[in-house]
Amino acid sequence: MTFKVTILGSGSAMPTAGKHNSAHILNVYEQFYLIDCGEGTQIQMRKYGINPMKIRAVFISHLHGDHVYGLQGLISTMNFLKRATPLYVFGVRPLEDILDFHIQYFEPELNFEIIYKEINARSSEIIFENKVMEVYTIPLRHRVPSSGFLFKEKHPALNIKKNIPEKYDLTIPQMHALKQGGDIFLQGSEILKNTDATYYPYSPRSYAYCSDTSYSAKVADIVHGVDLLYHESTYLEVDRKLAKQSGHTTALQAAKIAEKADAGRLLLGHFSSRYEDLELFESEARTIFPNTSLAIEGETFEIPVKNYQQF
Repeated sequence: MTFKVTILGSGSAMPTAGKHNSAHILNVYEQFYLIDCGEGTQIQMRKYGINPMKIRAVFISHLHGDHVYGLQGLISTMNFLKRATPLYVFGVRPLEDILDFHIQYFEPELNFEIIYKEINARSSEIIFENKVMEVYTIPLRHRVPSSGFLFKEKHPALNIKKNIPEKYDLTIPQMHALKQGGDIFLQGSEILKNTDATYYPYSPRSYAYCSDTSYSAKVADIVHGVDLLYHESTYLEVDRKLAKQSGHTTALQAAKIAEKADAGRLLLGHFSSRYEDLELFESEARTIFPNTSLAIEGETFEIPVKNYQQF
């Protein structure tokens, strides 16, 4: 029941020797999703042992180069390796035109289908769903249309409390009905309510990715209760005016969002190249939100199973 994020890039517009452009890998039940694809992403994937052929979908937050320049190269590599399964790509207009241009001139014989899904950066809505997860957009405030992403694990299947089948002498069809969320009729007119007989073995987990954006309290409302919140912190509070002018956030502002959202943990990233000591970001944010960490490239942050109940 894996649910973890690996940081491939934590820098902002100007890549440096130690900080690559934005890119995260989300692993949910061994299904891999790429969130943003800055320059050098596929090299980082190889460095940290992530097979590009396992990527099921790519989510692009906005059309600034440090978030998308690596996508064309990644597609070319997938084609070179004879990928056959479709690749879902989510992004704002005109990402589809950009991909079509690349394919027309560089990959005219593409071995796999790219299924492009345009997203609306102005509202929060579900854009992807499978058996274990749902993905929602998070409207952000940047210089161009920009969207974050909220990845939410679905509720696990219901379990029946250990003493229930024997106590009520349940049949297999009755137990199946309980697991499907229904109540069942017992002898006479007695009803066994589902809420009295079943339980969820663990609580659904969630991860939110918010980059790039100015401070927005609405983000906190959308991601409220999220287990792991990645929020850009391009600048320190001393450069707050510059952050506002460029459509970015300070570490202190990111911490305020995490506090308002009642997040479990905050990850800071998208650091400006003007700063050498990244510990300053962590220290600044922790004055408001103690459970803050830096999105260091190569590190993996796992969201463990929580609230497991045994009966």
